Amino acid sequence: MEYKSVSKYLDKNNDSKKNPISGFFIKVLFCIIICLSLLVFLKYDKNGKQIIYKYLYENNITLPSINEWYKKHFGDILPFQSLVKDNTKLVFNEHLVYDNVSVYKNGIKLYVDKNYLIPIIESGIVVFIGNKEDYGKTVIIEQTDGVLVWYGNVDNINVSLYDYVSKGEYLAEANDSFYMVFQKDGKYIKYEDYLK
Repeated sequence: MEYKSVSKYLDKNNDSKKNPISGFFIKVLFCIIICLSLLVFLKYDKNGKQIIYKYLYENNITLPSINEWYKKHFGDILPFQSLVKDNTKLVFNEHLVYDNVSVYKNGIKLYVDKNYLIPIIESGIVVFIGNKEDYGKTVIIEQTDGVLVWYGNVDNINVSLYDYVSKGEYLAEANDSFYMVFQKDGKYIKYEDYLK
């Protein structure tokens, strides 16, 4: 009798994983409630706009940080992503390895092996793919902490514009060297804090 009751319990858990649509509707309903509450707050509180404006701009809230917060509390946005992720295995999950570093313009030049596969150093959203003067083909990722990281002089780019990318994923390929620039709030920052 105990064996059957355990198997029934396991079957119930499997059924909840197979029906992600109900979870999706709960998330949508929750987002609607938050938006309506915010609109009511703005309508009846005279200082509401100033409070929200001050909070958003002083704390420098970015899309990657909102995405991280949402995933932490509610899971994936689309209901079927969790089903796909459960059946897949991560193939490429590396750390940045380089032979030497030298200062280059507003950033650094990293010397790596020939045909080196560049990993992403921190999760974020791809905000630019194209050519930058003095940096060649460049990918810019806005990290969850608001830092823009430029990966310059790259080939065989593996991401698309506005993709959410995770730390350690394959970004692009470098031939002997590539450039990195770290920028926050319009200012270039030291690379030592990000490359350890």
